[in-house]
Amino acid sequence: MPTEARLKTLAGYDKMDNVTVNAQLDRMTDSTFRSMPAYEKLRTLRSLLLKLHKALLDAEQDSYERVHGPITSKGELFQLVISDEWFDWLRPISQFIVRIDETISSKELVSPNQLHVLLAAARDLLPLESAADSETAVRYQRAVQNYPAIATMHAEMMELLGLSATTEG
Repeated sequence: MPTEARLKTLAGYDKMDNVTVNAQLDRMTDSTFRSMPAYEKLRTLRSLLLKLHKALLDAEQDSYERVHGPITSKGELFQLVISDEWFDWLRPISQFIVRIDETISSKELVSPNQLHVLLAAARDLLPLESAADSETAVRYQRAVQNYPAIATMHAEMMELLGLSATTEG
């Protein structure tokens, strides 16, 4: 695939008309082309965060149900997730995924800096290598230790974000 077509696809411009695409590409600098790996990393991060969020949500649902009894419907679970403090610590992940979605689907030109800011923010989103004793850190680390699938996703996040492979705790 020619470089320009590949860049259009990577940047999501293949869904725009050619005049818009060419205008966007004309404004891109060389640094933007070098940042395309950051764009792909952000897309990979989004996919991984969605899976991790779902797994963490399932783990929290299990914990919640052990204490409070079964959740009887998806509607009840949804209400708990958006309003019950048991699930508070997961909300920043949801909000961050929305930020990524807004960036990826933006019709405005996204600067390389914006991509790198989001990637840097992801490092602070979860206590990936922190020994902190915040509720988020404790609950996240408990999930990593108790659920093999979450531990695997944790390792993938560490690798993707260029953090050390060991987890303190």
